[in-house]
Amino acid sequence: MSSPVTDRPEQSEQLVADIEQELSALFRRSRSASLRLARRVHPDIDAAGYALISQIELGTPSGGAGVRASDVAQALGLDKSTVSRGITQLESLGLIERVGDPDDGRARLLRLTATGAESFGAMRAQRQTEFRAILDRWNPTDLADLGRLLARLNDDLG
Repeated sequence: MSSPVTDRPEQSEQLVADIEQELSALFRRSRSASLRLARRVHPDIDAAGYALISQIELGTPSGGAGVRASDVAQALGLDKSTVSRGITQLESLGLIERVGDPDDGRARLLRLTATGAESFGAMRAQRQTEFRAILDRWNPTDLADLGRLLARLNDDLG
């Protein structure tokens, strides 16, 4: 059974080109937005610091002790030395801290400080309000489709 896209190769090429162009625009906007969001957390962090603090927050289970730096590096696809420099900056700004790993006395985990959690939480609440204002104009079917297709794309990219 053939698919409608593969029945017309020239149409498929154009569809892929259109999607690539839209994703490029989305990625450019995302980089710009990451910098703005970073500044909401702390005026001295950059987009890379925002990615780190986001991943530390995301990787720390609710009520958990924290997350390993190696797990942050792997999740973000970054070199450990790059992550280490960013962690040092976030730590010096008082946004994250290193704590002992309850499962391995030799290891250290990263977690948000009370200040980091408060700043990150306030930024996230504002970001969600902004997303809601945009997405409230979409119908539920389109929202479900967008969520499903983004998850599929992320799975395929991973």
